[in-house]
Amino acid sequence: MLIPLALYLTGWHTEVLGRAQQALLATGLFHRSAALPTKPVPKADYGLPLRTLDGQVVSLAQLRGKVILLNLWATWCPPCVAEMPGLQRLHEKTKSDNIVLVLLSLDENPEKARRFVARRGFTMPVYTLAGPVPAVFDTESIPTTFLIAPNGDIVDRHEGMGDYNNEQMVGFLRQLQGR
Repeated sequence: MLIPLALYLTGWHTEVLGRAQQALLATGLFHRSAALPTKPVPKADYGLPLRTLDGQVVSLAQLRGKVILLNLWATWCPPCVAEMPGLQRLHEKTKSDNIVLVLLSLDENPEKARRFVARRGFTMPVYTLAGPVPAVFDTESIPTTFLIAPNGDIVDRHEGMGDYNNEQMVGFLRQLQGR
């Protein structure tokens, strides 16, 4: 009983739970895959206001025409923390392709995201909100990940933890480039 309380009071509970969930991701049980939709899908709202970790305001519109993996997360969310190393590896595999990761921190204090990214040594693009989340990206659960085709179709939406760094997902993202 004292250990969980101590972890919570010191703020380490997120880190410990995140590490445990990383072990679950390593089992392969949470590999994410996707397929091209067979019915009409929503369009991305490229007006999503983003702020880089150095404070520059940008929008998703600057990435129009690329394959986008948009991940909504927060530093206090253990499943979000658990997926980050896999997303970093995915970024390293696909950064030379026309595939962009947009990790959007929903932390109220952007400094928390800045410190988290720096402490972990992540190089993938991390942003904070610079305005309201458009309805098409609204979610009650994090992490939530959207896969956006170059034409703006949201071809996949997944709520919950997932391992995106696998050959099926990399192949699917590269397939979307030609869509």
